[in-house]
Amino acid sequence: MADPSSSDPDGTYFTLLDDAGPIDDDRLYELYAYPHDLTRCLVRGNAIISLDGGAATDGTSGGLGGPGDRRLFRVLRELADVIVVGAGTAHAENYSGAQMTVAQRGNRQRRGQSEVPPIALVTRSGRVDNDWPVLTRTEVTPLVLTCHDVAADTSSRLGGAAEVIACSGDDPAEVDPAAALTALAERGLRRVLCEGGPTLMGTFVEHGLLDELCLTTAPMLVGGDAPRIAAGSGHVLTALRRKHLLSDADGYLYGRYTRVG
Repeated sequence: MADPSSSDPDGTYFTLLDDAGPIDDDRLYELYAYPHDLTRCLVRGNAIISLDGGAATDGTSGGLGGPGDRRLFRVLRELADVIVVGAGTAHAENYSGAQMTVAQRGNRQRRGQSEVPPIALVTRSGRVDNDWPVLTRTEVTPLVLTCHDVAADTSSRLGGAAEVIACSGDDPAEVDPAAALTALAERGLRRVLCEGGPTLMGTFVEHGLLDELCLTTAPMLVGGDAPRIAAGSGHVLTALRRKHLLSDADGYLYGRYTRVG
């Protein structure tokens, strides 16, 4: 057999991703399992983009999804200890609390997890209202990760509808993402699933705290000025390694990428 590296002066070569046949639920859980021996938070991002890089249509990501994406969305939520999302995104996407089937609850119990993972809202301003569905339609009390300057007022305003946690570093007017993860780890919530939005995802990327990315590529174009999955003022180059790439009959691609090093 010829050495594939000899096919190009730079030592690169292409491979064709073969069709390995249908993947059942057990295999899907294996492909997306978190490590068993976590001593810190592992942050997994989940996002969807169009072929031209857009992360939303009409302001939300729902228009890009399909049946396969929704199936994987449910699996990733089931595997997580906590679902972290920017408060603005939760409001725009009309978030409610996470919902688990009877089978999912049993799976989580066998993994030593609570039956339903909480939603953790990240907000610098503390602007979360009591009538948001994520606070009113939920089995478990959500968390609000905010800065020291507004934590007391936010807690007083929300009462028992949420657990408000001050997560500032040196600047009491900002949320420190590392401090937020420390607060989650102290509560035993180490399997972290970040569902965005772009500012929150960008913050984790900028601070080197995004350990892996589960990225769905939808077979469609959106054009216009659609947002990216990550945004912010910081520019970093983070190398990721592809763990696997799945597809379905509708032409969606599902990649899992982990940080190098």
